[in-house]
Amino acid sequence: MTNKLFLSLLLLGFSNLSYAEEASMSQVSIKAGKQQAQLKTNIGIFEENVEIIHGNREIYADRLEVHQREELGENKQLLVATGKPARFIEKQADGTLLSASAEEVRYDVANRLLTIKGKAEINQAGQVIKAEAIIYDIEKQLISAERNEQNQQRVHTILVPEKKSPKSNPEQGQ
Repeated sequence: MTNKLFLSLLLLGFSNLSYAEEASMSQVSIKAGKQQAQLKTNIGIFEENVEIIHGNREIYADRLEVHQREELGENKQLLVATGKPARFIEKQADGTLLSASAEEVRYDVANRLLTIKGKAEINQAGQVIKAEAIIYDIEKQLISAERNEQNQQRVHTILVPEKKSPKSNPEQGQ
């Protein structure tokens, strides 16, 4: 199998990254200083200033591994980005941006599960969570964060209150 054929297969895998986005996304832009393909294990490796843009999703990292295997489920991809930090950005259906950064960012495509470790931070709609490790089920909107056991640094959450529109305030107009 040639590297060109592997890249074509890899891009086909990226086209299945999200069910809802499937119709609107046809192009994947991958920029990196270096690319490798482990053909026996179906792993694509991109290194040196990696930038991937695919529809509403962007990944920036020092290194990105794209694993494609049957045991990973229907969409069969696991993306593992590492960096100082690696970043994952995705525009959500409601228009908000989900931004995650950490030393390691793992995205299980089939389960829409984001796992970030090492100085992890997630920001969505102004709400911020900082922890050593964060697991975010994007589909179910469930999040779990853990502190750093070595230095006992706790989970830090910053909540921003919603702004109310003037029409929703019952005291106005009296």
